[in-house]
Amino acid sequence: MKTQINGTDILELGLPEGKIIGIALKINSKRNGFTRDEMITNFKNVLEAPENYIDDKIFSKLAVALIEKSNEKPEDFIALNETPNAYSAYGLDHIEDGARKQMEVAMKLPVTVAGALMPDAHQGYGLPIGGVLATKNAIIPYGVGVDIGCRMALSVYDIPEDFYFENEAKFKKELIANSIFGAGHGFHGQYRSDHAVLENETFNMNPFVKNLKDKAWSQLGSSGGGNHFVEFGIMEFAKDDAVLNIPKGKYVALLTHSGSRGMGATIAGHYTKIAKDECKLPEVAKNLAYLDMNSQLGQEYWLAMNLAGDYASACHEIIHNKMERALGATILAKVENHHNFAWKEIWNDEEVIVHRKGATPAGKGVMGIIPGSMTAPGFLVRGKGEENAINSASHGAGRQMSRTQAIKNITQTEMKSILRDHGVTLIGAGLDEAPMAYKDINQVMEAQKDLVDVVAKFTPKLVRMADDGSKED
Repeated sequence: MKTQINGTDILELGLPEGKIIGIALKINSKRNGFTRDEMITNFKNVLEAPENYIDDKIFSKLAVALIEKSNEKPEDFIALNETPNAYSAYGLDHIEDGARKQMEVAMKLPVTVAGALMPDAHQGYGLPIGGVLATKNAIIPYGVGVDIGCRMALSVYDIPEDFYFENEAKFKKELIANSIFGAGHGFHGQYRSDHAVLENETFNMNPFVKNLKDKAWSQLGSSGGGNHFVEFGIMEFAKDDAVLNIPKGKYVALLTHSGSRGMGATIAGHYTKIAKDECKLPEVAKNLAYLDMNSQLGQEYWLAMNLAGDYASACHEIIHNKMERALGATILAKVENHHNFAWKEIWNDEEVIVHRKGATPAGKGVMGIIPGSMTAPGFLVRGKGEENAINSASHGAGRQMSRTQAIKNITQTEMKSILRDHGVTLIGAGLDEAPMAYKDINQVMEAQKDLVDVVAKFTPKLVRMADDGSKED
């Protein structure tokens, strides 16, 4: 039987966080004939006298890493700013301490100019999800996030509400026929889609990006795992909207949420590793490693990030085009916005790089979609251009339970009950995406009423998600 030791056990022994924990876990996973207690004792001994284990067959790598760590000096790292500017926060009473602490660390980066925390914020890697960070001439791969260019896309049809309820079976059939989900899933042969994004010259930028093209082609037009979805619902305009030219009323709408699939995740991992090698930050800030925008590596990541964003947009375009043809409907309005991205913007009369990790652009007049959960309403919004929020808003309700907590605490019976109460038909999804795992969207919207105006409300009715609850690949 495998020796049961986890990262928490190793931390409690006093081993430092970071790669050393990973080395110890790898040694443990090979078992090497030790009982749990024997392995713990060995780890303690190596920690106390690593020089005695430099030539040990099993523990030498751990010993060397500990010696290197002990020889590190503060001057080996880029110094953090210990008197940073304050950041703006919205709905702070409902934001977990972990997200606040991550934002405080991000504000200490020497390249940070300004920051803001959205009301759906929760802890992530590097910058918290719901964090907005403006930097001077620097790009942070984990400030963008793993699912680069993840976005919401909305099509409002000329189909009245009643038609949906009279023809729900047809909508369900088309939803199943024209969407595909889950990590690793894609299209092959004649079922592959074509799109101009595949001709983007950035695919030829370097061998690393070029090698991603075939997988990108296969997954083009698909949706990922986790919280990604394709859903039909009812969009209610409480009054005429002159900008979109849509009269007051209730319409059938298609709402999609997904990102750049495996390509974006691979780009994020690759350039984060490079950034950590190039930008030596103290342990507490290591996941915020950045690349200089004037460097070749910084420009490479910038171009790859934009390619991933264009690719994510193409995936949504293909899904929406398929559904439009299948329904034979006329689209009254299309709205799309993305997060997990970085933009060049002007802040206090200077150009900065604005990272929005799980945050929606909300400049003056900018349209966006902020979803709730599979049973809670989403909102079509128009930004107010609030400078203190760095022209941003939340990207959703935000999680109040981790995926692990949700799976442990929510039952299938509870999930089916809430779906039934709200008249929602669900195809796929695991308990980690249950509505109860998310914050109250109305509370979130109240906390950001100074950031956006609500234009219309979207009520989900038919939701499809990855049926295995998988994360992105």
